[in-house]
Amino acid sequence: MTNMNSYPFDKRIIYPAQLSTQSIGYLDVRCTRTNLTPVENATISISSSGSPQNIIEEFKTDSSGLIEGIPLYTPSIDYSLEPSAEQPYAEYNISVRAPGFESVVISDSQLLADVTAEQDVMMLPLAPIGANEAISYVIPPHTLFGDYPPKIAEDEIKPVGESGEIVLQNVVIPEFVIVHDGPPNSKAKNSYVRFRDYIKNVASSEIYATWPDSAIYANILAILSFTLNRVFTEWYFNKGYNFTITSSTAYDHKWMPGRNIYNTIGLAVDNVFVNFLSRPGILQPILTQYCDGNNASCPGWMTQWGSKNLADQGRTPIEILRHYYGPSIFINTATEVSGVPQSWPGENLVIGTKNTSVRQMQAQLNRIAETYTEIPKIAVDGSYGPATSKAVSTFQKIFKLPVTGVVDFPTWYKISGIYVAVSRIAEL
Repeated sequence: MTNMNSYPFDKRIIYPAQLSTQSIGYLDVRCTRTNLTPVENATISISSSGSPQNIIEEFKTDSSGLIEGIPLYTPSIDYSLEPSAEQPYAEYNISVRAPGFESVVISDSQLLADVTAEQDVMMLPLAPIGANEAISYVIPPHTLFGDYPPKIAEDEIKPVGESGEIVLQNVVIPEFVIVHDGPPNSKAKNSYVRFRDYIKNVASSEIYATWPDSAIYANILAILSFTLNRVFTEWYFNKGYNFTITSSTAYDHKWMPGRNIYNTIGLAVDNVFVNFLSRPGILQPILTQYCDGNNASCPGWMTQWGSKNLADQGRTPIEILRHYYGPSIFINTATEVSGVPQSWPGENLVIGTKNTSVRQMQAQLNRIAETYTEIPKIAVDGSYGPATSKAVSTFQKIFKLPVTGVVDFPTWYKISGIYVAVSRIAEL
């Protein structure tokens, strides 16, 4: 991690009214093409949103397209742990440029105290005719701080006659969802978003990453179940729309194009993205609606601030969820994940493991190593030895997973996802 003392911060321009309560958050920036291959030597410029012309510092991405551990001032963590009139996050502008690519400017990227914000930047090749204006994203306020319409109540179970014929026989984790960036009837843009990236974006937009793990997991499970209900029932497709879900809080969840996610939320999603909430005898995932519990009340639904308070009391995620949705609700698991060569084998791959799952993982890791050259290539022999463990550890380091050298559930699917992305002939 970069030394804080090497950064020429000017405290006079960054939240001067809160100097006595300032904290530090951290920023990682990753630059990739659309197929997740890295963009090396991209120039990253960072400024405070309050003084966008004053560049705090510039950095170059490494061979993995990454710059990590940039320390930046934020408001006190206390502002994100209770409802507060004070904005609990700092806002920074991130400008990215690289030869041969369109420049990207992200305004008002949100940093919270004591956690790492992970900013992914997708780089597009320069248009054939000259240099165009930079691709620009302006991140709107967090839903717990900004002013957003409350959820319009729906039944948590969708009758077949109401939503149209359900064509799926089992819950399947999709590779992508199509997000309509506005209310259903609006002329807004549709975006293809990788399922896990969508869940991470929504959770980072709707809860604070500084909350206890139990609250983070409870909210992520609710977001997963709600989203998979939309997927399973083909709710919008059956109404004649050409998208899976919207970014309107009145209808669905808030998704913000271009925003950062947080390490605590990203790891939690990677751990549970195949899970959803069920009731006995009901095939479809439950449409788990919620509200913030501060600006809006919603009897019978989970409240986000209430989930945080229950987590402070030591409640587990399922205890929090049952507190709001009743004792019959339980955590279910989808057995099929779309877009990967093979689903999770059911047990960790460790030194000494010998089977076809090891062989497949080794082959995938070697293909990834052609693109992410820091990863050492290994023998594809189906035997998990020290060399394989070292390659896995390097992969975990690059992709911000706990560095254990063990292929656990999140590592398996991260390897599969990166392999599929970098080995595709056509970019999506």
